[in-house]
Amino acid sequence: MLLDLFIIVFLMGVAIALVLVEIFLMPGITLAGIGGAVFAIGGVIYAYTIGVATGHITLIGSSILFGGLFFWLLRSNSFSKVALHTEVDSKLTSSKELGIEPGDEGMTLSRLAPIGKASIKGITVEAKSLGDFIDEHSPVVVVRVDGYNVVVKSKEHINT
Repeated sequence: MLLDLFIIVFLMGVAIALVLVEIFLMPGITLAGIGGAVFAIGGVIYAYTIGVATGHITLIGSSILFGGLFFWLLRSNSFSKVALHTEVDSKLTSSKELGIEPGDEGMTLSRLAPIGKASIKGITVEAKSLGDFIDEHSPVVVVRVDGYNVVVKSKEHINT
């Protein structure tokens, strides 16, 4: 009987540990979650083979223990060292706010196929060509500014 109790406690302890690792450290469906489910099912089935009362006690006790540990881990700062703490404090500035207007000239920094980087008035922006591919380091002229998009045309096509 003592060996049976040890086996049940071991199976349920491993199951609870694996499920908590799955929830807090490796979110998604991984081997820890699957292993935890297998150990939990195995522990409960083993407890019910000993007796119905033992099975009920195991099921209810492990559920209460899991719930208590889960809420304790949520409230404590146990995982604050491994948790991701980032804040995005930057904002996206539109090209109109940067003072870029139609007629401004610049140079492509990358190939526009049809979107790439360009330097207009010394400001690096994401530029979009009017369908043509424009090679790197080619002179361009701003055709229009649509919010965050700077639509450009090759300077050679403007002069011809």
